[in-house]
Order: sequence, then structure tokens, then C-alpha cells
Amino acid sequence: MSVSGTAGGRIAPGVGANLIGQHAHDRNQDATVYVGNLDPQVTEELVWELFTQAGPIVNVYLPKDRVTNSHQGYGFVEYRAEEDADYSIKVLNMVKLYGKAIRINKASQDKNSNEVGANLFIGNLDPEVDEKLLYDTFSAFGVIINTPKLMRDPDTGNSKGFGFVSYDCFEASDASIEAMNGQYLCNRQITVSYAYKKDTKGERHGTPAERLLAAQRRANQAEKSRPHTLFASGPKQQPQHIPEGQ
Repeated sequence: MSVSGTAGGRIAPGVGANLIGQHAHDRNQDATVYVGNLDPQVTEELVWELFTQAGPIVNVYLPKDRVTNSHQGYGFVEYRAEEDADYSIKVLNMVKLYGKAIRINKASQDKNSNEVGANLFIGNLDPEVDEKLLYDTFSAFGVIINTPKLMRDPDTGNSKGFGFVSYDCFEASDASIEAMNGQYLCNRQITVSYAYKKDTKGERHGTPAERLLAAQRRANQAEKSRPHTLFASGPKQQPQHIPEGQ
């Protein structure tokens, strides 16, 4: 079982130095899951053995500290098929490894079903803050739909002091802003606000239009998820005519 480079992870051919989860676009995000809350004793081999129960794996990657060479408590598992990634979340989430319940969620950002615009900008971050700490801190407020994006210097890999977190609903992002804006993380007061939209002139996420669309989408999804009851009671049978008097 090979381990490539200083990143200390299993790197698939052609992916390159996938340091600290950046260059995620080189992975098949739809078939990749984020695995968090890993005990220090957990190895790539153990993660591979556990997750291969859900389907064939392409690679396992646990970002490692450049000084201690120990993993940072989270990683990514890329499957060959998206269905296997979804199945692993259903059967392996909260499984305990060395007494710690691991947390699994989809690493992809499914724009069709999950992306509603509940995207936050997290600023003034201490250099010690990493993706895992962002995930562990902000997942308390709701479902994070993709791995938190911490902006890093492409040459050194060091944090630029800000990042982004995306939720599956505005209730979670609103609660996150209310609870975390101005709070201290690693002894530094952080800022939490809605991120600016791409390709717009200063417009932020969280607009009334986005919220309306998100509510409509949720209503449509709820309608689609209702059980189909046409044959719930079984096929209709012809009523039996019982002669009177019997």
C-alpha cells in the first residue's frame, strides 16, 4: 500500500500533490466522501479496509502535518462510483474507530440538489485553523454540503486567513452568523458573513430571491419524497357479493 510524498496520503495517478485537501477538483467529487473526527491511531490502511466494504475505492487521502507527519483528524475517500460513496455515508457514518465516532458527508457540492446560496465567508482566521476545525466548528449549526474551503498560499500551503463554508439551508447559515460572528477561534476574533456572489458587483449571498428559491425547492423536494400511496393498500379486489340471508 503506497503512500506518496510529504502529504502522507494515498495519491491516485495523475492527481499530483493534493496537499491539505486543495486541488479537490482533480478528484471525482461526486464519488468522494469527507471523513472527520478520526483518532490519531487511525491509518490510511484502516480507512481503506473499512470503507471498501461499501464499494471499490480509488484512493484514500489523510492530510498530514508537515512537521509531525501525523494526520490531522480528517480525510477523503474516493470511490469509483457515486452510488458507493452515498452508500458509505448511510452504513458507516458514526461508526466508532478507537472509541471515536467518525463523521462522513459528501465532499461534492451538488449544485442541483444542495446548493441554495447559504454560503458564508469566514475571515480573520488564525494560521492554526484548518479545514477540520472549520468543519467541526460550523457543522454544529447544520449540514455542510461540501468540505470547508480554506484559502491557502499555492506555494507554501499556509492559510491566507479566510475561508468559506456552505450549508444546505439558510436557517443553518443564519444561525451560524448569529452565533459565531465576533466569536474567538484559536484566540482570534473571527468574522462570519454571507460570501460575495461570483460574477456580480458586490452582491452577497442570502438575498430574498435566493431564500425564496430555496424554500420553493425544499417544498418541491418534500412533495417528491412523499410515499407513493396508489398501491399502498395492495391491488384493489373485486368486492365479493354475498347473497342476502347468509
